Amino acid sequence: MVEKKRTPLALRIEDRAPLSVLVSRQLRQAIMSGRVAAGAELPSEKELTEELGVGRSTIREALRILQAQGLVSGGDSVSTRRSRVSTHQTLNLAAAQAMENAVRLGQVPLRDLVELRVVIEGASVEAAATAARREALETARAAVATMRTPDVDIETFRAADLQFHRSLASASGNAAFPLVMGVLRSAISSHLGEALLHEPDAPATMKRLAREHGAIFDAVEAGDGDRARKLMTKHIRSFYRERDA
Repeated sequence: MVEKKRTPLALRIEDRAPLSVLVSRQLRQAIMSGRVAAGAELPSEKELTEELGVGRSTIREALRILQAQGLVSGGDSVSTRRSRVSTHQTLNLAAAQAMENAVRLGQVPLRDLVELRVVIEGASVEAAATAARREALETARAAVATMRTPDVDIETFRAADLQFHRSLASASGNAAFPLVMGVLRSAISSHLGEALLHEPDAPATMKRLAREHGAIFDAVEAGDGDRARKLMTKHIRSFYRERDA
């Protein structure tokens, strides 16, 4: 197996920031510029130490910084274990955390995020009704079937709910919809994601929500984008209105 030749990662001393921060900036630039592609492995700790001329503890701290930013995942203290450039899903988690922090600090009201979700998901299901990507629609159909399962438990229901919304966003054909929708849902769920656990009659609530999801899916499958958007808007607003009362 022929190993691809890597472009050396030269360290530039830019300012008086800690060395680990400087290293993380250099690695971040390599990722953002495309020199290290998404999903690719970074050089090992030993290799980075040799290429950048810094100690292993500095490399580890730099990698921890990148992990906190959602840019890399994996890796450990073993020199042969390599960190990997994160996929967009990991980046979603970092973006969702930043959004959640903004909400908790009072910089963005929760109701504003809910309204943004209404706009994004309304547009995505309207587009999905036209694009009609069959594979994504079949995944959404399966999610509805799971939600309709008698005696479905709350965790299974919540997982199916997430699958449903992601699938319809993907069915839209717009790559930005599932990305933004995932960030919004993650940020909002930290506040209201446990709502079903506190419902006085969770089975009845899940049954009603399953009907709403089914109606949205039927509208998308029928190609009625306007009806799908209206149903999605009503579904999101009513759910959060009830639990924010």
